Amino acid sequence: MKVLFLCTGNSCRSQMAEGWARHLKGDVLDPYSAGIEKHGMNPHAVRVMAEAGVDLAAHYSKTLADLPGVAFHAVVTVCGHAHEHCPVFPGRTRVLHVGFEDPPTLTKHLPDGEEKLAVYRRVRDEIRRFVETLPGALNAP
Repeated sequence: MKVLFLCTGNSCRSQMAEGWARHLKGDVLDPYSAGIEKHGMNPHAVRVMAEAGVDLAAHYSKTLADLPGVAFHAVVTVCGHAHEHCPVFPGRTRVLHVGFEDPPTLTKHLPDGEEKLAVYRRVRDEIRRFVETLPGALNAP
């Protein structure tokens, strides 16, 4: 099952979701991630995922234009902006919105350090819990 995790900039939440899906559900899902625009990889997201044993070092920020010809079975928007601006997908592609808070926005006033990373870790773990429900959650009404 080809699943796209869509976010605004494909730098943090959608990348975490793709990473978790590959790590936990790679036997049943073919996960991708993209953004409405490209913001580059968030180093804090890469760091907290590595702490959990998921390597995002080879990931890069992309848009749907970077994934031509992929027919997705499901699209999961992981932020409100992506949900509001989600393109129309052809055929029977199921679109599901599961919003997660944005660590860069929540921590922009914080210096780099444990307090900032704690927010990234919390969202990382929330995304993991969602990915653990897949693919079942994609088929729910």
